[in-house]
Amino acid sequence: MAESGSTAEQTKAVRGRGGGPTPVPRATVRTGFLVTLVLGGLTAVPALSMDMYLPALPEVTDVLHTSAATAQLTLTACLTGMALGQLVVGPMSDKWGRRRPLMAGLLVYVVATAICAFAPNAALLIAFRLLQGLAGAAGIVIARAVVRDLYDGVAMARFFSTLMLISGVAPIVAPLIGGQVLRITDWRGVFVVLTVIGVGLTALVWKCLPETLEPERRHGGGTVEALRTMRSLLADRVFAGYMIAGGFAFAALFAYISASPFVIQEIYGASPQTFSLLFGLNSVGLIATGQLNGKVLVGRVNLDKVLATGIALIVLAATFLLLVATGTFGAPEDLGLVPIATGLFVLMASMALATPNTNALALMRTPHAAGSASALLGTSSFLIGAVASPLVGVAGEHTAVPMAVVQLACGLAAAVAFMALCRPWQRTATAPAAGETEEVADR
Repeated sequence: MAESGSTAEQTKAVRGRGGGPTPVPRATVRTGFLVTLVLGGLTAVPALSMDMYLPALPEVTDVLHTSAATAQLTLTACLTGMALGQLVVGPMSDKWGRRRPLMAGLLVYVVATAICAFAPNAALLIAFRLLQGLAGAAGIVIARAVVRDLYDGVAMARFFSTLMLISGVAPIVAPLIGGQVLRITDWRGVFVVLTVIGVGLTALVWKCLPETLEPERRHGGGTVEALRTMRSLLADRVFAGYMIAGGFAFAALFAYISASPFVIQEIYGASPQTFSLLFGLNSVGLIATGQLNGKVLVGRVNLDKVLATGIALIVLAATFLLLVATGTFGAPEDLGLVPIATGLFVLMASMALATPNTNALALMRTPHAAGSASALLGTSSFLIGAVASPLVGVAGEHTAVPMAVVQLACGLAAAVAFMALCRPWQRTATAPAAGETEEVADR
């Protein structure tokens, strides 16, 4: 699956006989199917860690004799850990290379997940779910940094769309796996399965993913240097624009995930099976659009134009959902499920035009600090999403208006960030048919 990238000779480092780095052409790494599989597995860690556990929440509440709100904290702790952990691991990978922080993070993830399986009370479970999230963040942030190490320009955007194929399947498969595990064991078995998955992923990384950041491209210094690097990235107006636009687009997706179970089942009276079918159909739309983006649009259409189209579709879909929710076209019970399901499908599919391209366009500007840049992209998305998610329930479970308002606000915020900060019409456009890195504009 060779992709066109920078024409300059670039290398990766693998262990030689004496333990030192031996230069090998970078294209050798990026053509491997196993490398794609490993990176896809790393990007699926959030969905596996969060969604596999969802069917077990009621049982956790009963077995640990705790409240539903406390049980929900086990999800919040993991999400918080994944958000904050990226800020730590990203700069570490710029300093020490990708493999060492990634292997350390995966090993801690495996240990923390195994301890979760034997947690005797909710407090310990929450604590180790936080540690699980902090360690799991290594896979998320370093996977993006590795892609930046291996690819340039539109080739990088294509590869991000390929990863979306895997990360899009994970939310569909994870709850199904969790539900089947609960048929043969209890909630602790879910963490046992996650531990096994973590062990397998660690083994694959050890065997198949070589070092991709050459020693001469690494950065020295400690916390102060890491903070200085992040500050310089945030001072880059265009990078900040892509980061904010991507974060708000991702927040619209968080709002969908948080509200759709109540909207579809409580307001429109759909069964859990129907909701699962619609959720899976929307994920298929996400995957299909991601492949359209990677295989057809990227390399033929300017990346900024594709991103602008994705954001515009998010705004249009959210506007339509708001009109449906406010009864503009008629009472929800008279309209039925089709209009709201159609709007959610378009919104979900549009994410595949926004998320991979914001990541690619932002990382094109940061070859000198891909780990730190990846950390900022990931953390901003998780934190903005975490803030947006609770807002969808402010008016209760029997109206879809808050969900649509939050999604529309997020879409408009993404559009404003893109137009006001990125200003693609003022910069050298990304080459539409070559793997050239975008010119860095005045900051």
